[in-house]
Amino acid sequence: MFDKVLVANRGEIAVRVMAACEELGIGTVAVYSDADRDAGHVEYADEAYNVGPAPASESYLDQEAIVAVADRAGADAIHPGYGFLAENADFARRVEATDGITWVGPPSDAMETLGEKTNARTVMQAADVPVVPGTTEPVADADEVRSLGEEYGYPIAIKAEGGGGGRGMKIVRSEAEVDDALESARREGEAYFDNDSVYVEKYLESPKHIEVQVLADRHGNVRHLGERDCSLQRRHQKVIEEAPSPALDDDLRDEIGEAARQGVREAGYTNAGTVEFLVEDGEFYFMEVNTRIQVEHTVTEEVTGIDIVRWQLRVAAGEELAFDQADVEIDGHAVEYRINAENPAADFAPTPGKLTTYRPPASIGVRLDHAVAQGDEIGGDYDSMIGKLIVSGDDRDHCLERSKRALEHFAVDGVHTTIPFHRLLLDDETFVAGDHTTTYLDRELDDDALAAAVDRWGSATATDGNGSTATTTEVTVEVDGRRFDVVIEDGVSQATADRAETGAAPGGGAAGGDDAELAAAGAVTAEMQGTILSVAVEEGDEVAAGDVLCVLEAMKMENDVVASTGGTVRSVPISAGDSVDMGDTLVTLE
Repeated sequence: MFDKVLVANRGEIAVRVMAACEELGIGTVAVYSDADRDAGHVEYADEAYNVGPAPASESYLDQEAIVAVADRAGADAIHPGYGFLAENADFARRVEATDGITWVGPPSDAMETLGEKTNARTVMQAADVPVVPGTTEPVADADEVRSLGEEYGYPIAIKAEGGGGGRGMKIVRSEAEVDDALESARREGEAYFDNDSVYVEKYLESPKHIEVQVLADRHGNVRHLGERDCSLQRRHQKVIEEAPSPALDDDLRDEIGEAARQGVREAGYTNAGTVEFLVEDGEFYFMEVNTRIQVEHTVTEEVTGIDIVRWQLRVAAGEELAFDQADVEIDGHAVEYRINAENPAADFAPTPGKLTTYRPPASIGVRLDHAVAQGDEIGGDYDSMIGKLIVSGDDRDHCLERSKRALEHFAVDGVHTTIPFHRLLLDDETFVAGDHTTTYLDRELDDDALAAAVDRWGSATATDGNGSTATTTEVTVEVDGRRFDVVIEDGVSQATADRAETGAAPGGGAAGGDDAELAAAGAVTAEMQGTILSVAVEEGDEVAAGDVLCVLEAMKMENDVVASTGGTVRSVPISAGDSVDMGDTLVTLE
């Protein structure tokens, strides 16, 4: 077994890996950026090293710096967690080539094969795993995409070869949309994965998203640990995951599990991974392989009793899996809720700020994976996750009822969170029945109901889109010996008063005036922190309502910023590659 493992990640997944190391008697090394100097994963580790400034490209994605720290710290293995460099075959290859350091993950060659979606489709077809009709080679141009649209019938999906989680995927519903969608998918592929190659496949309108957890050792043993249902998604991003899936019968469950085993065996894969499928009308189709641990691995651990991260380490150390496929049993049901610092009533915009209150639930059936504490700052440099709430029960109904109790007692103030959204979903008939598909939230989520849920269950004191503070105060009073919690609404926030006195624009954007004055002046402002990917207009252009002005990358998603009204472009104070804060002026119209 290893003596010391460097975890090339941050936040809750870094702590999760370190916990497994600790149980195995392995020392732990954290890496951190300037923004994470006081982060929870840094405090948890045995030792920690700074690897650069806040931007991930200069710290958590700096391959040379991370390997140098591993060498300096005397680490004999590197675990990448998920995200950042976890699926980077070049980084895995660099670690494999470094004397005395083991890569805790699949071989770089297998990562490269399965990480490129067209190659993965070819491997799965060779293993007789059903795939969605589509190309096995990258498409060359828009004309080829249009031909495929005619062959498969619209809608089709253009997907980046290195993509995942909806990034680099564009849905095309007509021939007229092909050019813009192709350009956008290539741009995202280049920005996120340094690869602008794309492929095309038939788009399934309302499938279930089912993924199978696999473990494989270096001795030829491959096991699957059952499936997870990740169908509840918003803009192709998972928000609630559960195991097992309420949509599969025993025959389909066995068939999908065996297909996953056969596919990774064909690829020469070892360590942990996830094979993802789409299921529609009783048929399943291979989608992709994630060559790493996943955010939602927790629910599989809860229903199988198998510590997946512990086995990642043991397999990387050369051990043989100590259980047969027949030994894997599913006991009960588990659901994971992603608790993010986002305002569901504002299109889930990130709301960085300080956790003035942080009291997570406890008691039977509740697990919390996190790396934060009360008083910590949820910054805007990385994703908005606060933690993961995992609830388990005897069956799905029991699990959902227990979830209501757990979420009710999850107290967070200082930032908006997704807790009201989760509580709303637990009263949603379609979700409770297990009939939701990947498109359900985007098509059916009621904005008014969501806003009401935030009003009812949201933080009493939370930052808004500009970082200013909401205008409520909670006090405790006693009446005839009975205790009551009372929320008092002030009516005016201090941040708004400060702006009126100083004349500063929200978020440090265009100078002068308040939000209403900015709107009246025709300023189109950023609703969230992010990076400008492209600018579609220039000074003097005439635009109509709905026209795309620029593309803003934020929270791992590409967002079109559109004109709410028509007009003439007066100024464009941004360029591609610029970083912007919430409230910054992007384009001014007149």
